[in-house]
Amino acid sequence: MPRHLVRSRRALRTASAGVAFLALAVGGCSTTDGGPGRAPSPKQEPVTAVTKAHDLRGPAPEVDGAVEGGTITVHLPGDSSPETIDPTAGWARAGNSILQALTSRSLTQYSRDEEGRPVLVPDLAVDLGRPNTDFTEWTFTIRDDATWEDGRPVTAEEVAFGICRSLDSTAFPSGPGAVYSRRFFAGADDYAGPYTGKDPRCESWDGISVEGQEITITMSTPFPDMDYFGAFMAMGPAPLDRTSRPPRYGRTPLSTGPYKVARFEAGEELRLVRNDQWDPASDPARHQHVDEWVFKFDQDGAQVDDLMLSDSPESRAAIATGLGAERFDEATEKLGDRLVQQSTLCVSTLMPDYDKIDDIRVRKALAYAYPYDDVWSAAGEVPQVTRRLASSLLPPGMPGREEFFVDEAQITFDPERSRELLAEAGHADKPYPITMIYYELDPDMRAAQERIKQGFEAGGFSVKDIPVQSSPYNVWLDPDSKVDRRLNLRGFNWCADWPAGSSMLPPLLESGAEYNLADFEETSVDEEMRKISVLPQADQADAWGALDERIMREYFPIIPTAVRNELLVFGEDIGNPSGEVVWGSPNYKDLYVAK
Repeated sequence: MPRHLVRSRRALRTASAGVAFLALAVGGCSTTDGGPGRAPSPKQEPVTAVTKAHDLRGPAPEVDGAVEGGTITVHLPGDSSPETIDPTAGWARAGNSILQALTSRSLTQYSRDEEGRPVLVPDLAVDLGRPNTDFTEWTFTIRDDATWEDGRPVTAEEVAFGICRSLDSTAFPSGPGAVYSRRFFAGADDYAGPYTGKDPRCESWDGISVEGQEITITMSTPFPDMDYFGAFMAMGPAPLDRTSRPPRYGRTPLSTGPYKVARFEAGEELRLVRNDQWDPASDPARHQHVDEWVFKFDQDGAQVDDLMLSDSPESRAAIATGLGAERFDEATEKLGDRLVQQSTLCVSTLMPDYDKIDDIRVRKALAYAYPYDDVWSAAGEVPQVTRRLASSLLPPGMPGREEFFVDEAQITFDPERSRELLAEAGHADKPYPITMIYYELDPDMRAAQERIKQGFEAGGFSVKDIPVQSSPYNVWLDPDSKVDRRLNLRGFNWCADWPAGSSMLPPLLESGAEYNLADFEETSVDEEMRKISVLPQADQADAWGALDERIMREYFPIIPTAVRNELLVFGEDIGNPSGEVVWGSPNYKDLYVAK
């Protein structure tokens, strides 16, 4: 499953409540009033699209005022640590943003321009790759000045081997390769991977070739977005010897970035220190300002809020990746620009089972019966700040997205309209039955589920809600789950893996796709997605936007409930307090400790 969406209490909470999280910025830079009794909105990142700098060279541009030294402590309330920090397995939101920024290099990466806008730039490759005319081959030249933490040069063979590892979906079931490498890379269907296939040096897969410093990846189908996929850690190197065997390598992987792992305790802490073998001249986007990073996972949110608002010495060089709703007004008044509202390229959804709930009017009725603000408030969110109403599957900020409303106006909680739609569908005599699950171990999730149940019942539904003691995703994604077979309503939070419709619509709506939890299947939609994938790249964004609108108007198979903002809290001594507009995280690459 996509771990950038699950495995934390916060993620579990959003799974039940139909809310979301991760990446690009929405909202303006102004600080407007939030209503009576509410403080002005916190600093917001601007709306922007990702641009590309094809052959940018290192070192990264200097950050104004930056100095070297010090330790930054990052508190991650509600975010569990990655279970492994093997780069090939990296698909967790928190882990990706940390490791990709600081320890693990890949073919490409994201930087920020002078205005804070995201830019796709080279990393281990000298450029963003060179595709053939139909995007069925991509060639990358690996730079010759990148090194491992032990001083050895990173070789093209090691990068090719790291990419090959991503095909092993048994060894790395939750890595991005399980979805993208296996879908796009030639020969993936017949290759089990270096570990599962007992091919330790990846000699039996011919989908990648190495000649000197060049690697060429052959695709089974056109893949114009390979340069974006290249920014995943799974598209980076791994040692060719046995040291890289999982799961051991996931505890202490070798670094290629400005920092290396000093200590990793899954579920507790990750400590990074300077990598003295990293050459800033080889890297166009990263810095090495601080001496040490300490990441504390799964922190108690209330205690972290108290710390960050205390003005204590411990708070000054600290960051928190979340803020409790009850402290929002206080924090906004007190912190100013040190409270950053980072918007995302994520959509939270409800997924009615397309076979069991086969009338579009019933699916629309569910959308009108969902009590958005009440659910968000119960889940500890700040309505219209950390949660905003969604109207489409492509989130604001996604290239090609069109502003449209399925019913010509934004769907909001309207139980009367829900009952009207149910009556039109022939269900006026008795409540329409809904069966769903929720995570009962979190009190916020229990409260959110109670609001959902109340809203649905007001809208003409009856609700059988089944408590579960582990992540709802464990049920939804288990093909053998007897509980899942009983459900006719699921939920999912999906964050774009790169800023294109190709990383949103096919994973959720293509027939048979692993994360198509609605079991949506329409031949014409599948055909259109295939057609768009082979269009010239300049034409794809508008085509994805048009398909998004067509799907929602004709079928309404998924109910988008929210797009998400993250609230990031920076201590007084953190220099350049800012969000990272791709991962929806602090801008780790450019932060420093002010002296």
